[in-house]
Amino acid sequence: MSKKRKKLGEILVDRGLLTPNQLADALQHAQASGKRTGEALVELELCSEEDVASALASQFGLEFIDLGHTHIDQESLSLISNNLIVKHQVIPMGMDGNRMKVIITDPLDLETLDLLRFRLNCDLIPALGAPSRVKQFIDKFVDTGGDELSKTMASIDQDAPEEISEDGFRGLSADESDSPIIKLINQIISEAVHNRASDIHIEPMGNRVRVRYRIDGVCIVRDDIPLNLKSSVTTRLKIMAGMDIAEKRVPQDGRIKMKFGNSIVDFRVSACPAYHGESVVLRILRPESAQIGLAALGFEADDNAIFQKIIRRPNGIFLVTGPTGSGKTTTLYAALQELNRPDKKIITAEDPVEYNFTGMNQCQVRDDIGLTFSRILRSMLRQAPNIILIGEIRDREVGEIAIQAALTGHLVFSTLHTNDAPSSITRLIDMGIKPFLVASSIQAIMAQRLIRIICSECKAPDPNPDPHHLALLGFKPEDLIGKTIYKGTGCKRCSGTGYRGRRGIFEIMVMSSQLRELAFNRAPANQLRAAAKALGMRTLLDDGKRKILAGMTTPEELLRTTQVEGVVEAA
Repeated sequence: MSKKRKKLGEILVDRGLLTPNQLADALQHAQASGKRTGEALVELELCSEEDVASALASQFGLEFIDLGHTHIDQESLSLISNNLIVKHQVIPMGMDGNRMKVIITDPLDLETLDLLRFRLNCDLIPALGAPSRVKQFIDKFVDTGGDELSKTMASIDQDAPEEISEDGFRGLSADESDSPIIKLINQIISEAVHNRASDIHIEPMGNRVRVRYRIDGVCIVRDDIPLNLKSSVTTRLKIMAGMDIAEKRVPQDGRIKMKFGNSIVDFRVSACPAYHGESVVLRILRPESAQIGLAALGFEADDNAIFQKIIRRPNGIFLVTGPTGSGKTTTLYAALQELNRPDKKIITAEDPVEYNFTGMNQCQVRDDIGLTFSRILRSMLRQAPNIILIGEIRDREVGEIAIQAALTGHLVFSTLHTNDAPSSITRLIDMGIKPFLVASSIQAIMAQRLIRIICSECKAPDPNPDPHHLALLGFKPEDLIGKTIYKGTGCKRCSGTGYRGRRGIFEIMVMSSQLRELAFNRAPANQLRAAAKALGMRTLLDDGKRKILAGMTTPEELLRTTQVEGVVEAA
């Protein structure tokens, strides 16, 4: 009888790297987010990626390779083509007789191992490495063809005849341009996905077509596309997105689905006529970005306890507020994933439905056929839901239906565009919703922003933090005693920016009798804010300052993303 294989969590507990309670938390998070136990442990920062990889190696009877202390020569790397190394994230270590030893990152990816055996025509000895270490090694020592995009642009620019469109230029024929244009677009999209971009912006200018990627909330300029390719690039993207290529006068929306590795990436495409031609933006929708779980959002322990209590209330409205791109939808999806159980019925009304979740009834708003937010919401209430998500409260009609739903025993989640939590009260009243309805239905309002996190590879103490920035943020000398301010010095992993990844900063205003009375009496936002702070509300700025002192981010980044009172006068 074969010996039963120990589970990953049991191995880590046996090694003293994890407590049973921490393992239980990780298992719950993994189940809620649809991730593996190892991914959940790393995401919750309960174990390092190396510890998880070492335990996985033990679980599957493989050797664990620490790439930080292992030398691999170029002769070994040449055993597998660079394309295979990059595509499958494997590293050859050399031959052992007629078998090749390779470092892999996933012991369960048998399909990749089978493909390599077939392509290399030899048997393999797999060893396990930490995924991020393997990727760093490949980026550093293997020619990944990262500048292939520039080469493609240059080659097309040289080979292609001059293209001129509606303003007098001749277009490339399909035979001349199809293959290189398809290659160019695929490389742009692949590079953006590889670099963790959230958007791709293709913008015609007077003398060029500018390409920019938004990475961690900041636009990064890539090589320009030659102007003579403008119409061909736009046409190709519109074909992929299912748009009308003949219509260039009005905005259009579409979607693209592409497979990268083992995951499907969805792109929401928007084409908008501009002075120099159609500007195209591809919003990259990764399934895993909406399933990161509450623990990875960036809540401090006390804010997390408040948030968990709010989302488990039986009724009322919970609003998440902030500008576009501040992570509001991701936060609400994380909350719904936490509540998504067989005993709860969840219905959403979204415009558009960006991510699909098992167990939820998601409705797509379609104004063109009269399927508006208000119509969906009225229908929802006849479906007997426990929890309702409204993509955004845009007007009085939607706001009043949401309030009626909350007052009749439903828990309602929604978003609003305001700068802070107290302003949401005045915004709803300004829409025309009666103050007593606002005061009685809202349970809590949370404002949020996303701040960039210092890159872990090049993180270092900042010996001379800017005193002006510290003063603007309200730091006093005594606040910094025994504390270290950190910064990122810039490395290949973070593309020289010093930042990699983002976390949220939050401002949670839980409604109390005092705040309800102020709302009922139409109190201005500054009075609501003062009362909320007196009752213990931590502002966005306060939460950001805690993350600076914890070494997560920098004063400059917090100043970039938050509104600091008195900053104009101080500057």
